[in-house]
Amino acid sequence: MRIAAFNVENLFDRAKVFNDPDPDAHQPVLDAHAELNTLFERPAYDDAAKARMLALIDRLGMLRRDEGPFTRIRKIRGQLISRPRHKPAYIKANGRDDWIGWCELRTEGVDETAMVLTARMIAEARADILAVVEAESRPVLLKFQELMLERLGIGMGYRHVMIVDGNDRRGIDVGLATAPGYPIGTVRSHVDDLKPDGFPVFSRDCPEYAVTTPAGGTIMVLPNHFKSKFGGNDPASRAKRRAQSEATAAHYMRLRGEGFDDIVVLGDLNDTPDSAELAPLLDTDLRDVSEHPAFTDFEFRANNGQRGIGTHGLGNDDDKIDFLLLSPSLFAKVTRGGLLRKGVWPGSRPPRWDVYPELTRKVHAASDHHLIWADVDL
Repeated sequence: MRIAAFNVENLFDRAKVFNDPDPDAHQPVLDAHAELNTLFERPAYDDAAKARMLALIDRLGMLRRDEGPFTRIRKIRGQLISRPRHKPAYIKANGRDDWIGWCELRTEGVDETAMVLTARMIAEARADILAVVEAESRPVLLKFQELMLERLGIGMGYRHVMIVDGNDRRGIDVGLATAPGYPIGTVRSHVDDLKPDGFPVFSRDCPEYAVTTPAGGTIMVLPNHFKSKFGGNDPASRAKRRAQSEATAAHYMRLRGEGFDDIVVLGDLNDTPDSAELAPLLDTDLRDVSEHPAFTDFEFRANNGQRGIGTHGLGNDDDKIDFLLLSPSLFAKVTRGGLLRKGVWPGSRPPRWDVYPELTRKVHAASDHHLIWADVDL
């Protein structure tokens, strides 16, 4: 049985800024977007906060209208900003209670080659249980499977597909796809888990899926996507990731107490194994598959003394942010493991791994994340 996790970074629609061919243009937009949303959440807007909001809105090209090249201000109720015709724009709202809305990243269609390479990676992985991170919805997963995996003859697809809507306003969720013979049974969502401040713990969700194996056993699968560092790794971001780690660890330990032995926690945890934020989860008896002696099936060429187990970007060890964590009983049954990178941009001086022939530009990459997988003799 093969278990895998892959952050597809959206299948059909992706944040428009990521399609900009200049990678140096990405981070300033993401930083301004994140800071602006942080300011919006303040109970009261003083003069300094209002001035900073206007500066960020101007930087994002939204001073005269609610939509800029890469972002838009989404308003549900109330008014944030006033734009008099012959006078400077100003922030009208005096605090969070005066309006409901946020700044969101505009999306556009994913490059067609990138979609095809995403499908090729999924098909080549041949996972029986696949956690999908940053998928738009269950209907989108089904449509992607129909168009890319079946119609193009890239793969046979998955018999069972499930996504529970999470807390992300953009509709970016974590889901599960399983092969024939691995039906998804009970599903439990944790979108309503709250921190002491009353806000949700999980940026998306930490769903629990009970998957039945062909032999009749049950594997509990917990896909996850922790708080991103994009837009800055400030104390609030680190605290949220720590809270997510603590809550996921608590759900894992509860399942162990309920008598489940075969459990996997997997996905994009957006931090490294040595981080304080992931410590609550990694200090349980869950084992990282990349620590297994059989985790050797990956290509990496670099003259920097690195092992090459990073799962993001250029694959350096300190880029390991995607995990496949196994309970002791599953870890003991691992026979192979590795990373699939053929649809990920390999760098250029020199390329660090072989890629699909179509991957000639970074915009064609299936994802910035590498697909992590393990074979378990169960």
